[in-house]
Amino acid sequence: MQLRTIGPSDWPHILQIQLECYPQIEPESLEVLQSKWQASPQSCFVLESQDDVIGYCLAHPWVQDSPPSLEQMLAKVDKPNTLYLHDIALSSKAQGKGAGRAALAILIEFARCHHYPNISLVAVQGAHHYWAKQGFKAKSINKDLSCYPEDACYMVYTL
Repeated sequence: MQLRTIGPSDWPHILQIQLECYPQIEPESLEVLQSKWQASPQSCFVLESQDDVIGYCLAHPWVQDSPPSLEQMLAKVDKPNTLYLHDIALSSKAQGKGAGRAALAILIEFARCHHYPNISLVAVQGAHHYWAKQGFKAKSINKDLSCYPEDACYMVYTL
């Protein structure tokens, strides 16, 4: 398995993996997903196995306790204080390859190198159990998360 930067030919694969992984959520548009990548290409990547894209990661600098809404086009943030993990999405082809752990390890190293005190995310579709096992802790925030599924849970991993 290899992690590499996102290239133009990867977007159809990313959109397909998004559909596979999030059947309960209206898919985000290509433009919105690309705005996350454009905000921080160095913290976004695909996971590849035998020249096949099996997953992707979209993460970007943001403001803690104020996660972007789904389908929100990103603008530059003046004083980011968290690395926001929008998504690590893995196709069924990634099972058993350690892809999720590998992607998270890269993000933790990126956050440390760029002096972010934490990584934050909104877990959906029961993923809060997975993220808790990775060291993320649920946190109450004042931001309305109604654009996310009912089980949305804001979580923070402190570095």
